[in-house]
Amino acid sequence: MDTKTPAGSGSHSSPSSSAVAEDGARIVMRAEGLVKRYGNVVAIRESDFDIRTGEVLAVVGDNGAGKSSLIKALSGALVPDAGTITLHGRRVHFHSPRDARVLGIETVYQTLALAPQLDIATNLFLGRPRRRPGVLGSWLRLLDHRAMREEAAAQLDALGIATLQDIGQLVGSLSGGQRQAVAVARAAMFGTELIIMDEPTAALGVRESDQVLELIRRIRDRGIPVILISHDMPQVFEVADRIHVHRLGRRAAVVRPHDVTMTDVVSLMTGALSQDADGRLFETEVAKKRHEGHGPATRD
Repeated sequence: MDTKTPAGSGSHSSPSSSAVAEDGARIVMRAEGLVKRYGNVVAIRESDFDIRTGEVLAVVGDNGAGKSSLIKALSGALVPDAGTITLHGRRVHFHSPRDARVLGIETVYQTLALAPQLDIATNLFLGRPRRRPGVLGSWLRLLDHRAMREEAAAQLDALGIATLQDIGQLVGSLSGGQRQAVAVARAAMFGTELIIMDEPTAALGVRESDQVLELIRRIRDRGIPVILISHDMPQVFEVADRIHVHRLGRRAAVVRPHDVTMTDVVSLMTGALSQDADGRLFETEVAKKRHEGHGPATRD
């Protein structure tokens, strides 16, 4: 990525790659040849990536695989040393998360970034409050609490979030699942192009996890693609349309849940299986050596 481009609002440049995949699906975001080094450590190693409109793309990989660095590059939290990122086929340059947000890309981190001492409606507009016209034009503009409450209520209703009845309730009094719902609703309010979710169910019980997964489906059904980073393989197979397997700093494979097993995905993560250019999975030489002396290897 050209880090010499002036910082600003996530500037576009002329189209550099097609925004349509081989199967005809429309690509919202594509990354090609991303590289990120930290001294002698290569966190992203010439990695590619793409996500299509109206899909949930799960990103999985072992700890240290580089998936966190990849997501940070896609969300503007770090600037790659090389490679390109395109949005709808036009090259973009992110120098900060704000640049990505300006272009409609929202990220829900595990920390949620909520203010517990403020109510639900105010949290939905953190950093982007609605203001009433001032007596001096753009000067002395007061917060428009009524407009924020009305928009917040409409957003929760549109997403079918029935667990949050009182938008005036302090976020600090909410359960973990309810707080996650607030963070997701905020992302859906401003994430017009793409929403990235980092382990959204990590600290939740079964019931609250199911509610978050249903929220993800509703966002997808509105046509907004979702990147889901998760270690929970059953949840990945339940909600994802495609699975991006990250290994050793790069994309190792992209598979569809109905075409593979969970064991296959784990084997791709560990390097026991690999994927050829036609999308077929095959056993690697490393795996074959492990099976020597134990009879022929089989796949579930």
